Amino acid sequence: MAMTPADVLHALARTRASLDGSEVTLWWSGDVFSWGPGEPYQRVFGFEGLSVARLVPEEGGFQLLNREAAFYLDPVTREILETWEGRPVVHVWNDPANLRLRPFPIPVTELGDQVCFSLQIPLAYPSPLPVAEFPDNSADDTYRALELFQYFAPATVFGTDEPSVPSTLTWMRMSPWLPWMAQGDRPGGLAFHTHGRKLGSYAEAPEKLRKHIASHNPSFASAPEAWSEPNETSWTYFRKLAG
Repeated sequence: MAMTPADVLHALARTRASLDGSEVTLWWSGDVFSWGPGEPYQRVFGFEGLSVARLVPEEGGFQLLNREAAFYLDPVTREILETWEGRPVVHVWNDPANLRLRPFPIPVTELGDQVCFSLQIPLAYPSPLPVAEFPDNSADDTYRALELFQYFAPATVFGTDEPSVPSTLTWMRMSPWLPWMAQGDRPGGLAFHTHGRKLGSYAEAPEKLRKHIASHNPSFASAPEAWSEPNETSWTYFRKLAG
């Protein structure tokens, strides 16, 4: 199919959110595995979360206004963890997790009656947790990770006038140990592997997640009202908690 970058941008926007500005909830679930030199891969956590976002048009593209909350689970019972190996678990409370969407080359694969948008994001930037200040929580003054997203939508996403289409997704991340795991300079890290979908509404999110959000951070049940920056990450959030 012949597509311009603008065509792809609008199709991705319909897939990820909604062109009419409605709030859209994504839900995902999966597992977190540990790895290290000479060590077997081990499933250390379940992982489940959601984001609530909406699109705002701006010159050249869109703002994606987004909050995301995700929780580390017991790998067997799938219950939300409070502690791990005697340490408090710091869950994901990223507010904001905003994104500017612009026309840019995005790999699109035709899969019969579906298409797949692939986003491959290598990250390398100064760590919010310098080793000299956080020797137990950080092994490098540069944060390095690889995030891999796949969004699947009906192939009709390129011809429809509908503002939003049903979609499913996969997300994988290779990252350092989480700061709250207090692994210091131990070699290795974590691999996140999840799958999910766009929900019809926030009310369709699993009750376990909605209850936890309602009792801890109720604002995560809705999207931000306006653009703000910088984005929150697990590393910046940990630094705030650490004072």
